[in-house]
Amino acid sequence: MAKCIHTMIRVLDEEKSVAFYKAGFGLEVADRFDFDGFTLVYLRNAEADFEVELTINKERTEPYELGDGYGHLAVAVDDLDAEHARFREAGLKPRDIVAFEREGSLLARFFFVQDPDGYKIEVLQKHGRYR
Repeated sequence: MAKCIHTMIRVLDEEKSVAFYKAGFGLEVADRFDFDGFTLVYLRNAEADFEVELTINKERTEPYELGDGYGHLAVAVDDLDAEHARFREAGLKPRDIVAFEREGSLLARFFFVQDPDGYKIEVLQKHGRYR
C-alpha cells in the first residue's frame, strides 16, 4: 500500500517560507539539501510524518505562476477558533471561518490562509472525516 510522504511547492524566498510554515503550522526544518541550481528544504512537525518540501531555484527572481490547476493543502486542528485567533495575532491574515453543511449536517468548519508565494492552505476543525 502506498503512503503519502510529502508535497512539493516552489518558493521564491526560503527564509520567508520557512518562517511562515513554522509560525502557522509548527513545521520545522527536518532536512536541507543544497545543490548548484536549487535547494530542497523538508518541513515537518511531531504530529505526522508527512512533509512539505520547499524547492528554491537559485536563479529565480520572479514569483511563480500557480496556474489554475493548484487547489490547496489541508491540515486539521483540535481548536479551529483558537488557531484562527493565533493566525490573526501572528499577522498571517487568515480568511474568515466558514461552516460547510451538507444535507443539514455539519461537514466541515475551516478557514484558508495563503503562504508568502500564494499557495492556499485550508485549516479544518478535526471533525468527521477530517482527522
